[in-house]
Amino acid sequence: MSHKDFLVELGTEELPPKALKTLAESFRDGIISGIKAAGLAHGEVKYFAAPRRLAVQIIGLSTQQPDRTISVDGPPVKAAFDANGNPTQAALGFARKNGVDISAIDKSGEKLRFVKEQKGDSATALLPGIVTQSLNDLPIPKRMRWGASRVEFVRPTQWLVILFGDDVLDCEILAQKAGRESRGHRFHANIPVRISSPSSYLEDLRGAWVQADFAERRAIILEKVQALAAKENGKAIIPDSLLNEVTGLVEWPVPLVCSFEERFLAVPQEALISTMQDNQKYFCLLDSNGKLLPRFITVANIESTNPEYIIAGNEKVVRPRLTDAEFFFKQDKKNPLETRNERLKTVVFQAQLGSVYEKAVRVSKLAGTIAAAIGADRALGERAGLLSKCDLATEMVGEFPELQGIAGYYYATHDGEHEDVARALDEQYQPRFAGDALPTGKIGAAVAIADKIDTLVGIFGINQPPSGSKDPFALRRSAIGLLRIIIEKELILDVQALVNGATKLYGDKLANANTANDVFEFLLGRYRAMYEEQGIKPEVILAVQALKPAQPFDFDRRVKAVALFAALPEAEALAAGNKRVANILAKETVAADAAVNPSLLSEAAEKALSEAVEKLTVELAPLFEQREYTTALNRLAALRPQVDDFFTNVMVMADDPAVKANRIALLARLRGLFLQIADISLLQA
Repeated sequence: MSHKDFLVELGTEELPPKALKTLAESFRDGIISGIKAAGLAHGEVKYFAAPRRLAVQIIGLSTQQPDRTISVDGPPVKAAFDANGNPTQAALGFARKNGVDISAIDKSGEKLRFVKEQKGDSATALLPGIVTQSLNDLPIPKRMRWGASRVEFVRPTQWLVILFGDDVLDCEILAQKAGRESRGHRFHANIPVRISSPSSYLEDLRGAWVQADFAERRAIILEKVQALAAKENGKAIIPDSLLNEVTGLVEWPVPLVCSFEERFLAVPQEALISTMQDNQKYFCLLDSNGKLLPRFITVANIESTNPEYIIAGNEKVVRPRLTDAEFFFKQDKKNPLETRNERLKTVVFQAQLGSVYEKAVRVSKLAGTIAAAIGADRALGERAGLLSKCDLATEMVGEFPELQGIAGYYYATHDGEHEDVARALDEQYQPRFAGDALPTGKIGAAVAIADKIDTLVGIFGINQPPSGSKDPFALRRSAIGLLRIIIEKELILDVQALVNGATKLYGDKLANANTANDVFEFLLGRYRAMYEEQGIKPEVILAVQALKPAQPFDFDRRVKAVALFAALPEAEALAAGNKRVANILAKETVAADAAVNPSLLSEAAEKALSEAVEKLTVELAPLFEQREYTTALNRLAALRPQVDDFFTNVMVMADDPAVKANRIALLARLRGLFLQIADISLLQA
């Protein structure tokens, strides 16, 4: 079967730069899906994307769809013919549907079947439909129309190139007639560009000042920006999202170094970076100490003979934005941060839960309690909690919402607040996303935990927990964040007690009488997602969850110990033994402190198990107290021979009630040792 290269390029007005990469990848994936469904063999598939074009290139695409055998089942044979062997209406209808006589239908099976050979279509006939479907399926939230046309797309279309080998496919898609003429750079070469063949696409456009390969253009920008930054003795801040967006803005990237007045460096650098990145799409530069340099890099879309004009223009544009940030910063410093709480008394946190100020008061009390529990200063915890939301009422955060917390740190420092308090105002929001850094100080950790617990309790208290994929208050993120802080900073905190305390602080605002328990169960449920990401098996997590440990750090020690235990050769047998014991105990009544009477032990196997259990009860007590769960489980693994021997040679349900009760008590003590760590029986598949 012969093959040809294929190319499709849709030209448009400037596409949304943030979505360009996603649109291009989706276009490629849609075409791959279409040719796969059509059974067309092919080689490498590449996508290209620039501000005014989406393109897909396929190497070695089959020119012909293979012939196929199609089998269609009809009604059961029993229902297809009457007692005299005549076809029923069901049989006749099936034959008619397939366009054949009843004699052409296969009647040998349980159902009527029509088998036909379908000759494959040419790729030339199939490709326009595949391209159209892929474009229709692009993830475009809102499509637009233009002119008098009823055609809809993300932006008005301008041209269409579709080549199969050296030939143009005769079709029309999105109001554009297919041809082989693309367009060059809007300023350097605003002329038609003839695409000779699919394989010459990139070179043909490169000759017209268009770098159509998104990945290559991105790499050029990255390399040149880093090189320019190094010349300025700095390091460029290059977030992936910003790099992708800038790549989506230019066809022919030309990075240039610009500068701004050093006086602006007195403004918090986060504000300057934010406005330059978000509003102007600039790459900011830091020195070796992480301090902002009065330089930035812009990426022009033209190779100018007078780049100094472009530089001057960008410097002129950025100056008013930096001046605004400077003005807000100076205005905010005129009043102490604490005075902002007065304004927050009229700002609603949540309609049923009161004001932001009331939240700050609750967080203050809870943060003080947490700080004292983890060995920090209670007063500093309370102070940080009280100031935690003040920067929400500042001009700086009003203009740059992403600076909440960061602005609070700078204003608290300016006001002479304790360094731990100032730092906590920023750290209260950590971790802001998965994998983000945690608070560095204990006061920051205390406020972060308090803030998250207060939110969880409040929202659960008004019966608005997350449901399905909906989580408008980001409670799942908050829950995992506070668990991460406690676990990774090895804090000995009882979240059930903290949740109970937070619930009381709300007074009579909560409508859900079961709030504290609901929040604790919600936190307990977050462990599975956390630990499965670390490669820990679900049954290991469930074994620990069954005991409902209230201290996250303790939960972490247990999970990791059980994960190691589960890999031991003794684990499977001991898990099975625990499951067997659990089943026995579920049917019998046994006191929690039931003792084993040595005089009633008659079998060698039960005596050996009893001696081993009693010995381990004493030996493991300090290990449990010190949370040395891995060592304890390794010791318990040594019980396997005695457990196996017991179940092989001892009848638990003895005829003598006293002997039976004694053996059940022994099993209860055995299981009790494991339950000091986890329900090992749940490791049994």
